[in-house]
Amino acid sequence: MPRLSVVVSQGQSANPVRRKLEEDIITGLMLESGLELIVVPHLYDLSADHTGTLALTGIGGNVVVLSWMYERGCRWTLDRLGVRGQAGVSLIQPEEEQDEEETAEAEEKPRVADDRPVPSRRIYCLDLRLKPDAALYIAEVKRIAQESSLKLMGLGLGMGMTAPPSSGAVTAEQQARFVQPTNNTALPLPGNHPTQNVPVAANSAETSLPQLTRIEADTDRRWYPVIDYSRCTNCMECIDFCLFGVYGVDGAETILVEQPDNCRKGCPACSRVCPENAIIFPQHKTPAIAGADLGATESLKIDLSRLFGAPEAGESAADAAIRERDEQLLLAGRAAVGSTIEPTLVPAASKSADGQKDKFDALLDELDRLDI
Repeated sequence: MPRLSVVVSQGQSANPVRRKLEEDIITGLMLESGLELIVVPHLYDLSADHTGTLALTGIGGNVVVLSWMYERGCRWTLDRLGVRGQAGVSLIQPEEEQDEEETAEAEEKPRVADDRPVPSRRIYCLDLRLKPDAALYIAEVKRIAQESSLKLMGLGLGMGMTAPPSSGAVTAEQQARFVQPTNNTALPLPGNHPTQNVPVAANSAETSLPQLTRIEADTDRRWYPVIDYSRCTNCMECIDFCLFGVYGVDGAETILVEQPDNCRKGCPACSRVCPENAIIFPQHKTPAIAGADLGATESLKIDLSRLFGAPEAGESAADAAIRERDEQLLLAGRAAVGSTIEPTLVPAASKSADGQKDKFDALLDELDRLDI
């Protein structure tokens, strides 16, 4: 039977409550057959050449990712790492905070995602912050595994495999025999590892026991924007606004985060100026910036200055973005530019002589370690 890949993305801190939930989920899933478990550091902190990234990009089939991020933030962080697929729907969802009549319809515009090919496999993103009970997540993974198996069974029928008897409803026993044949001559079903699809007996220990891979390579805490291409219209507002060289364009002139580590830690200014709320900072304290799905056009119903966490004393989202950018320019030893674009260099008084992190960065790192 093809294995469903389950990825547990660990929290950035060693918070004992979070670690216990992670380990309880892993322990519970180890009792289930047909799973491939992969434990990685926090997705957001993985670099392109990290062992965790290589493990994720090696997954070929359906995958469930459990992380301490909003579903949208997780999905587009995975996309940035090269892990793409159709959005799988989880039954574990946040409580609705808006009535249906308050949610506006998204304006029809060409989106970057419209022209991006996506594999047919499904990716399910589960937010570990929603529920404190490991049993709920274990049950949801089991449900998804069963759903994936039934879909593979349908795929097998489309490929000409023999179907169970059609004189009535297909029984659970028939489904189980089809997905996990009791003989060694059945055709293999497509799975995560095509080269390993060798038919084996159903009672094989290799088939039934979950595989667990733990990747514990060190990571540094990072801060950079993630683009939600299902909302992005390629308007280039972000590349015009950011003065730190974070954004660039690819060969098709599509916006991308080209130099993520140029981003100034704690600065979400570009997300405030994005007209489509397509820029996510998954670790920001404000839900709308961190990837909470508040509706595609919440600006029609909600005061943006409050939505994005700006001060309430009459400051708009654009004013807050300009202020935050100027603060970061000054901390980097450059002149504030206000509403203009081109900066002018000033003596780097606030920068250490060896070019290392300034005091503001060190303070933010210390606050992160407190996990508050």
